[in-house]
Amino acid sequence: MNTELWRWIGGAAVVVLSWPVGRLIARLVCAMISRWSEQTETKVDDIITAVFKKHLAFWFFLAGLYLASHLLPAIPGRAGAIFHKGLLAGWILSIALAVSEFTIEGLRLYIGTNNIDLPKTSLLENILRLAIVGLGILMLLSNLGISITPVLTALGVGSLAVALAFQDTLTNLFAGLYTIINRQIHVGDFIELDSGEKGEVLDIGWRTTRLKALANNVILVANSKLASAIVTNYNEPSPDLAVLIGLGVSYDSDLAKVEAVTVETAREVLKSVPGGVPDYEPLVRFHTFGESSVDFTVVLKAKTFVDQYLLKHEFVKKLHARYAKEGIEIPFPQRVLHQSKS
Repeated sequence: MNTELWRWIGGAAVVVLSWPVGRLIARLVCAMISRWSEQTETKVDDIITAVFKKHLAFWFFLAGLYLASHLLPAIPGRAGAIFHKGLLAGWILSIALAVSEFTIEGLRLYIGTNNIDLPKTSLLENILRLAIVGLGILMLLSNLGISITPVLTALGVGSLAVALAFQDTLTNLFAGLYTIINRQIHVGDFIELDSGEKGEVLDIGWRTTRLKALANNVILVANSKLASAIVTNYNEPSPDLAVLIGLGVSYDSDLAKVEAVTVETAREVLKSVPGGVPDYEPLVRFHTFGESSVDFTVVLKAKTFVDQYLLKHEFVKKLHARYAKEGIEIPFPQRVLHQSKS
């Protein structure tokens, strides 16, 4: 068997085995890093393990292709140059992706560890990923012998045309960035727009902000609309909020007794119902002589916006039963007619 045939067999074997061998080595390396990371308190090694586990097998495959190119007979002419440039492109882009993933996960860890008031949104992560991958592409072009100066010039000239063509998209993009930098709306906040839409903020993206409504639907709001709307953020300055419940009792009622019974019931509800603020002192405020009742407002406090619904539900049930027990009348609307005798 001649030498050239052995080179073909060896090169083919290297190409075929490089992927499974790379996966095996990746598992062994990641297992070693995981055992080492168990002895440390930092989470950085966990991020390194995840990145290596995702990319190491592909790197071994590229290395196998590179080794095979030296074992196999030389690829003639232009095809060989294209092959080696393709390997270089694979290396640079793969490393750029790995660096972007490590940077994004490291940023998440840094924000979470240091309690930095910076929203964790896909918009920031995508911009960071795009910047790192874009830098990798520029490095790739430079290594391929392509001058990046004309590319940057073309990008600068073409940016005006792109800005005009994608005016709405860019408006939403910068509005999303403004919303994030302004730090008045965060992922997880419950907000309400002046147009009536309300829900929990799931994410601030390139073009839209996603809200999860109470009906478990997703509302998409254009970032430009969000930036220009009057927004009520129920998580600022704190997520707990006052819950106002309007009631009315008969004119024959002892208002001092009504207040005492109502406050006592409200205390019980706040302490027993999940979502109530147990140490809050409820309030009763009489305010109107209505057509058939003396009207007043009960003030409770819920931990979050959503908790108010269960709190109202349980309070109305318990107060209705307590009023019936105490003989306090909740009148229904009625009108008394006085007929003069003629």
